[in-house]
Amino acid sequence: MTKNTPPTESTPPSPGEPAGRRRGRPPRTESAGTRDRILTAARGEFSERGYEKTSVRGIAKAAGVDSALVHHYFGTKEQVFEAAIAVAFAPALDAPVAVADGPLEGVGERLTRFVFGVWENPTTRTPLLAIVRSAVNNDTAAAVFRRLIAAQLLRRIAAQVDLPDPELRAELAAAQLVGTAMMRYVIKLEPLASADLEQIIARVAPVVQHHLTDR
Repeated sequence: MTKNTPPTESTPPSPGEPAGRRRGRPPRTESAGTRDRILTAARGEFSERGYEKTSVRGIAKAAGVDSALVHHYFGTKEQVFEAAIAVAFAPALDAPVAVADGPLEGVGERLTRFVFGVWENPTTRTPLLAIVRSAVNNDTAAAVFRRLIAAQLLRRIAAQVDLPDPELRAELAAAQLVGTAMMRYVIKLEPLASADLEQIIARVAPVVQHHLTDR
């Protein structure tokens, strides 16, 4: 018996094959996409149910695989969550570029426009909703979110701010943007939820600019 063999995916029987019989390991081409399929299913489950109500079994069912396969690739539910949001949060890693490009006096508008552009995009909005909803309702998910935010975004932004208290400045700017995004896209508070995006940017960007560059 071979050791350390990853669990197999549940494969429906082919025509003429007994219903109770399952095939062995999936083809290489199928296995290659299994990890991505699990991550996609995990983002959907976390987005719809939040961290607390999402289970590894539910993720596996949505991905069409066995629960053991989820554990094989990722480990615990917390590790699945962190892997799922790390992929979803990847676009935000471009934020330091948005801060650095162009004159310093325009940094507030560039960062604000970038962040709300990510929220307005349907492709990135769903995983972001999964992150925010889970982090708000669960301490474990919140810890993962904070760790990712601090390591991947805030420290990189702060490194480009050549003023006193750069980390505090970056955190205050992030709080302004995240808070406004939550009110608009998660809580959907009116009239903010249906306000014109350009109007929001015009009002929020100067505040972000103040946090990052005001002496």
